Amino acid sequence: MKKSLLIVIIALLSFRGLAQELPFVKEPVFQVGEVLKYKLRYGFITAAEGTLKVLDSDLKFDGKPTFRLSVDGVTSGTFDVFYKIRDHYDSYIDKVNLKPYFYQENIREGSYRREDKARFHQGDRKVVATKGTFNTPTGQTFDLVSTYYFARSLDISKMNTGDKVKVNYFLGDEINQLEIEFVGRETVKTKMGKIRCLKFSPSIKPGRIFRKDSKLYLWITDDGNRVPVKAQVEILVGAVTMEIKSADGLKYPLAIVK
Repeated sequence: MKKSLLIVIIALLSFRGLAQELPFVKEPVFQVGEVLKYKLRYGFITAAEGTLKVLDSDLKFDGKPTFRLSVDGVTSGTFDVFYKIRDHYDSYIDKVNLKPYFYQENIREGSYRREDKARFHQGDRKVVATKGTFNTPTGQTFDLVSTYYFARSLDISKMNTGDKVKVNYFLGDEINQLEIEFVGRETVKTKMGKIRCLKFSPSIKPGRIFRKDSKLYLWITDDGNRVPVKAQVEILVGAVTMEIKSADGLKYPLAIVK
């Protein structure tokens, strides 16, 4: 698999439609200095690793201060020998409402090279990107990276099992919608110990990778951080699993079961 798991998962989801603006908690659940590291396994083989960082930024957009969200995805082990990947993503988001202003990606996959940029004009409901200008259904549209961080900060205090949320995101040359169902609560064993988690099931689109009945599950810490610790998706042959390796600079203590 090519990229940081969270980016792969979001990129493979494709649901169209409109959505009202979603409520989020009073302040971000993350902070400058947070560093999350993941490994992506295909079966028992580690195929890739991803690093996600929250950085302070000197850049201002529309006079507003921003966080810089930085993601790196690289292949590892045998996969790196046959198909080397060095992907990098940056998203600059508003420090208050967490909406993105600017997104860029630098893709290096084998001999393939691509650099894309997108400027978000939330008030005008449009995205000006490398491939053109695109209208958005609401004033709350995200790129792949900011989708992940915003979703962590959603107010889900009133969600019950079976409830769903939808988030609009821009990918390549179109606006899509990510739909996520709340499944329940489980305890997940990780390298950092057993952690109480909220379990979600994002919908996936069947195709060349997924079976018609494939399921994607995502486990997020049941604490103030809302950090994803595990994800698993069934593909045509076998399954792909993400597991957290380390989490530094967290804003709150992890929900570790002692």
